[in-house]
Amino acid sequence: MSDHVLLQMWGPFRESLIKGHLFYIEQAQKRLLSQFDDIEAEADRAAEEWLEKSGPRFDPDRHDPGDFYEAANDAGIEFYGLLSEMREQTRLSVVAGMFHEWDKQLRNWLVREIQHWHRGENVSLQVWSVNFGQITDLLGNLGWDVRSEEYFRALDACRLVVNVHKHGDGKSLDDLKNSYPEYLDDPLAGFGEGLSDLKYRDHTHLKVSDEQFQVFSNAILSFWRDVPENVFESQVTDIPQWFDNAMKKDRANSQQTNKK
Repeated sequence: MSDHVLLQMWGPFRESLIKGHLFYIEQAQKRLLSQFDDIEAEADRAAEEWLEKSGPRFDPDRHDPGDFYEAANDAGIEFYGLLSEMREQTRLSVVAGMFHEWDKQLRNWLVREIQHWHRGENVSLQVWSVNFGQITDLLGNLGWDVRSEEYFRALDACRLVVNVHKHGDGKSLDDLKNSYPEYLDDPLAGFGEGLSDLKYRDHTHLKVSDEQFQVFSNAILSFWRDVPENVFESQVTDIPQWFDNAMKKDRANSQQTNKK
């Protein structure tokens, strides 16, 4: 008795997904993130420019030179702070773009593969609308336990980071605090446990380092490389209720259409 293939990852398609991801990371580093490589020097130039612009206002009979240099230093510090914040937001935006592209590619692949053995818009709509956990559970039901893979934690953390970046405070922030607090910067570290308590941190403390960004990227690469070449019908352990309901609705719609 033949064992039907439910999902198939074609080798060249897998390679195209990997190449596309690597291209995104490379170009994001080259065209966006590299612009913040030397913000200390840029802050120094901002201080110098402040002095140049303010020079004509300096009156040695009325002004203390030290005050002007202090004001220039403050201008440099302010510029550095604003540029640092822009760097963090840019990196978070790159992370969000990376995760959303992976998520869309995964769902699109699932829909196309399912359409080989099931026709109906309800299943397709559900695959596109259910949450990340339900998608990973579906893969597990089909025989590939993604949750047991080492890189799953990084994918899950990336999902929460992206949600907090987009929505601010809420359930994703609470989940991030509970499971991956390392992505919430602690500006009061070293000032005592009472001041640096996690409960005082919110979405404004969200931060992803270059190293953490690379971990996210590597997790997506590991995922694509790890997708089974074939997932067979015999591997199915169970079908999620949302998927089963959508299939039944599609079949009912098909029967009604055939009766007409």
